[in-house]
Amino acid sequence: MRQRPPAVPILAAALCACALAACASGTEEVAAAKGLRSTLFLSPAGQPFRAEPGKPYPVAEWFAEADANHDGKLTRDEFRADFSRFFQTLDGDHNGYLDGVEVQHYEQQVAPEVLPSVAQIQGGYPGERSAGGTRQLAEPTRARGGGVFDGAPAYSLLNVSEPVASADDNFDGRVTLEEFLRAADRRFAQLDKDNAGYLTLDALPQTPQQIAVEGRKRR
Repeated sequence: MRQRPPAVPILAAALCACALAACASGTEEVAAAKGLRSTLFLSPAGQPFRAEPGKPYPVAEWFAEADANHDGKLTRDEFRADFSRFFQTLDGDHNGYLDGVEVQHYEQQVAPEVLPSVAQIQGGYPGERSAGGTRQLAEPTRARGGGVFDGAPAYSLLNVSEPVASADDNFDGRVTLEEFLRAADRRFAQLDKDNAGYLTLDALPQTPQQIAVEGRKRR
C-alpha cells in the first residue's frame, strides 16, 4: 500500500506564504506610520511612473527607459523617441492623432493626477466621470509654506499644466504626432539649459513631490 507523502513540506510552504504576506502588510503599515505615501513622476511626455511608499522616486525609472543606449546621456533624438512611443500608446485607433476621446482617456484613466484636484474625483469633471470604482491617486504635494501644488506640475520636471493636451499648438482639438514632437523639442530645450545636446539624470530639476519626499538635493 502506497504511503501518502508527509504534509510537513506543504504546511511549511503555507506558513512561509503567510509570513511573506504578513511581512508585506507590516511594511505597508510601517510606511503609513512614517507618513510615507506612494509617489508619482510624470515624464516630459506625460507618461506616469509610480512607486510604492518608501521606494525611490521613479524619475530614474523613466530616464533608464528613455536612455535607449544606456550611456547615462539622454539625447534629443532619444527624448523625441520617448515622446513618440508614448504617443503610439495613447493613439488607440492608430490614426496619427489624439482626439478628445483619447485625451480624455489619458486624463481619466492613465494619469488622472494631471487634472486639478477638484477634477480628480472618480477621474474626471462632473459629467465626464467613469463608472469604474475608485482609484488610488498620488497625494497632492504640499509646499513648505502650506500651499499645495495642484495637477501635473506637482509631478513634472516642467511647469506644464497638462502635458498631452497642451501639445495642441493650433488649438483644433486634436494632437498630431508632429505637434507632440514639436512639444518634445520645446521641452528638451527648456531642460537642456547648457545646450549640451543631452540630459543627465543628476542635472535634471526635481519635481515638487520629489523635493517633498527626498528633500532638495545639492548642486
